[in-house]
Amino acid sequence: MNIKILGTRGEIKESKPYHSRHSGVFIDNQLLFDLGEKEFLKYNPKYIFITHLHPDHAFFVRDGEIPKKTKIFAPEKLKGFDINKFTGTKKINSYKITAIPTIHSKKVKSQTYLVEKDKKILYTGDMIWIKKKYHPKLKNLDLVIMEGSFIKKGGMIRRDKEGNIYGHQGIPNLINLFEKFTDKIIITHLGSWFYKSAKKSRKKVKKIPKTAEVKIAYDGMRLKI
Repeated sequence: MNIKILGTRGEIKESKPYHSRHSGVFIDNQLLFDLGEKEFLKYNPKYIFITHLHPDHAFFVRDGEIPKKTKIFAPEKLKGFDINKFTGTKKINSYKITAIPTIHSKKVKSQTYLVEKDKKILYTGDMIWIKKKYHPKLKNLDLVIMEGSFIKKGGMIRRDKEGNIYGHQGIPNLINLFEKFTDKIIITHLGSWFYKSAKKSRKKVKKIPKTAEVKIAYDGMRLKI
């Protein structure tokens, strides 16, 4: 599978060349995962899969404009928008795509996408955790593309009055989770920590104890798996 990382910036004010666009991962010039920028539509994706309905993953939530002529899938429908609710597993052309629920937000549902076609790729979107009952689906992944909002261990996790957690997990925790299932990890959706100094930030990631090969993505990065 041929992968192009279209955007790597989280929902933050900071921006710099090669890290200025919000989330988007394009596979084989057909499948787009997250639509953080309207400009991504110029690639004419046949199908769009939204991990969750926050504007840095679905620009139209903020702008009020839904793309035409492209089928959009998300964990839930949204009033006033033509969105297909997608749960479970679907065959789309020669791809098998599985939606795996994640813990992230109080107000919107969220999920990762497992994409299979000869190889297995997991794209997480934003998350704290994937429940253990779904971990068997993660076996033998060829690549994980995961969020990188927080470099510190523990990330930013909050708890509501009912005891439910929400927020973002830390990069060290996510690496620890996913290296059980893959030896290749790409970090995208970068938080403010990265923008202070890209060079120093890459060094911080290198210092994290790990067994997997871990790289930080940039806007326009191409991969072949």
